[in-house]
Amino acid sequence: MKRSLFAWCLCVFLSMTVTPASAEQALVAVAANFTPPFREIAIEFETTTGHTLRVAAGSSGNFYSQIKNGAPFDVFFSADMERPKVLEDEGLGVKDSRFIYAIGRLVLWSPSTSLVKGEETVRSKDFKRLAMANPKTAPYGVATMQALQKLGVWENLQPRIVMGESLGQTMGFIESGNAQLGFVALSQVLDPKIKGQGSRWDVPAHLHEPITQDVIVLMKGKDNQAAKALMEFISGPQARKIIERYGYELK
Repeated sequence: MKRSLFAWCLCVFLSMTVTPASAEQALVAVAANFTPPFREIAIEFETTTGHTLRVAAGSSGNFYSQIKNGAPFDVFFSADMERPKVLEDEGLGVKDSRFIYAIGRLVLWSPSTSLVKGEETVRSKDFKRLAMANPKTAPYGVATMQALQKLGVWENLQPRIVMGESLGQTMGFIESGNAQLGFVALSQVLDPKIKGQGSRWDVPAHLHEPITQDVIVLMKGKDNQAAKALMEFISGPQARKIIERYGYELK
């Protein structure tokens, strides 16, 4: 009886701790806006598949340059459609692996509960510094510039704008107090660490081009089973539920 019980416990232990022989690891480049939901997605993915992920977060523009210069990423979650398409055209991305995984939302956010009151906020003199992502490296920066131009305040705001190379750095400027408010992704504001704090204005979609975000398998990840599994997982119900919860629209 004791031997049978030991054998049963050993089987349970092995089933819990031994990963599949085919399990692999993928190195994933993730645009900063998608980092909050991807943290949750990565946990679900690893638990479900047995594969593991190493994740780097940053701006889409910087990742594009790094990939062009040989950075060993297997999968790239961009904040736009253009860079993954160029990588595919240049032979650095796997042909026909690219697809839209989310459509982003831009918000104006401040830790202050009373500062952001709508579009009139950017016309006020109630702040010294406004943070935004650099349009040269971050698609959300492009959307911010387009929105401010349509509102007719882009030129007037120039002396008060501080630019981050990514949305992560942009949010850092706001949280540190170097800027009193700034344009970031809705997903960042819905991060459980921040959700419900401060004040925000959801920028109307008609003020900027759609922030359509593509993911692509890179040539280094062509035969990586973890990369292939991640592409399937990101389209499945577990991942899509998380993506929607962070304010993204889905195709």
